Amino acid sequence: MNDTKSIVREALIKASPIMVTYFVLGLGFGFLLEKNGFGAGWALAMSLIIYSGTMQYAGVALMAAGTSLISTLAVSMLIQVRHLFYSISMIKRYRDSGKKKWYLLYALTDETYSIVCEDKFDGADRWKRKSLFLSMFDQCAWVTGTVVGGLLGAAVAFDATGMEFSMTALFTTIYIQQWIDSQNHVAAVTGLAATALSRVLLGEDLFLLAAMAIILIVLTVMRKSIEKDLNAGRPSPAIEGTDIAEGGGSREQF
Repeated sequence: MNDTKSIVREALIKASPIMVTYFVLGLGFGFLLEKNGFGAGWALAMSLIIYSGTMQYAGVALMAAGTSLISTLAVSMLIQVRHLFYSISMIKRYRDSGKKKWYLLYALTDETYSIVCEDKFDGADRWKRKSLFLSMFDQCAWVTGTVVGGLLGAAVAFDATGMEFSMTALFTTIYIQQWIDSQNHVAAVTGLAATALSRVLLGEDLFLLAAMAIILIVLTVMRKSIEKDLNAGRPSPAIEGTDIAEGGGSREQF
């Protein structure tokens, strides 16, 4: 019982910066959604089912424009394709988690992924339990923020112009902070260069998949070198049978 309380406390401390951010960004999403004619019920449903800040913000514009289902699915796949890589990289580390594994994989937003990958390892079972609570705290903050934002949007006059830029601002901040914290910038440079090159050569409709393919190939080829730099000076992982670098770190979000 005491160990559970300790795990919950540690997870809450780790999650608190993300929770504050998610709540604030959720407020913005709720406001934006309501101002486009969709109430707090829509905010709750989208945050429970989709649970992606980027896609939910983009979804507001798609819904408001009456975009077809096929087009919406295509856009969703392009925006969310990165989460496929997150899940694949965590399969080994979330193994033997039982039914909880499906929620743990589902809840891998950009920021949550970054924390569970960078967190110190203090035993396989304890790490998985802490990851579960951390994931739940993060989603609760997002869901709460979006619903409150929807309710406030219906009660308060508010100009939501430019609010969709908040996600871009968040991703930029995360990128800069991880650049400062990391000694190896291969992943950061690769992501930026691949995205810029693909955008110039292929245009806005096709660049994302091409950029992801380039990033995957480069990081796969250079994986051992990157892991060596990331693990330099770190203590050996306490999770038995698990490589501390398995799953790497994170770039973006949510």
